[in-house]
Amino acid sequence: MLNNRTILITGAGQGIGRGTAEAAFDAGARLILTDLNLEAIEATARLIDPEGDRTLAIAADVTDKAAVAAAVERGVERFRRLDGLVNNAGVLAMGSALHSPARDLDRQLAVNVQGVATCCRIAARQMITQGGDDGQDRGGAIVNVASNAGKVGYPNMAGYNASKAAVISLTRSLAAEWAEHGINVNAVCPGGVETPMLGEVAAWIAQRTGDDPGELLATMTPAQLGRHIQPIEVGRVIVFLLSTQADIIRGQAINVDGGDTPY
Repeated sequence: MLNNRTILITGAGQGIGRGTAEAAFDAGARLILTDLNLEAIEATARLIDPEGDRTLAIAADVTDKAAVAAAVERGVERFRRLDGLVNNAGVLAMGSALHSPARDLDRQLAVNVQGVATCCRIAARQMITQGGDDGQDRGGAIVNVASNAGKVGYPNMAGYNASKAAVISLTRSLAAEWAEHGINVNAVCPGGVETPMLGEVAAWIAQRTGDDPGELLATMTPAQLGRHIQPIEVGRVIVFLLSTQADIIRGQAINVDGGDTPY
């Protein structure tokens, strides 16, 4: 499905980013893997590609425009082009809307919104310019990892909720603007995925309720599914959206939360 296509995945060191890397590699992609934690993305690369033929791990902060541009440049030097981007890097700061410090909101907006926008712009410029004189091989696909929190609005997550709602809106805007360049933009909205972030949410709540964090985490599953969603399951949906088979799906925020979110 992604044979010989080069995909950049941010936040690929764990969770949905790692699951997406696994799914994309299985689909034949060449991968540029970025994360703040170099050891984590190197571990992802070793896990899926022991020979290192189709992966490149680069430490990069999505809030650093120069670092993102350098990662794209290095990836294109290695694999000759960029065909897709998965904006997965994100942060969450739990806290009440009344008492959370402003720096928590600033950080979530910086990473979850501005970081996504920065990566989108840099990737899009590469996708637009790499086509031949006849316009062939230009364009590509972008998938932004939003969240069902951007639609539902969970308590004690106001900043995160707002940032993911912004990602959904940004996705619609970019899809409309960049269609003429052959760039398809969509978002996925996960929920109930077995990731370190969900574990952190359970631990934060348990500390305040006196519950056992492991037992609480076990209950944080989609009601219809009855189990946690695995990161690679989200990754497989992302892979489809990166492929040309998803050309008729544009500017959408697709729920991948086991049926929890009704719209």
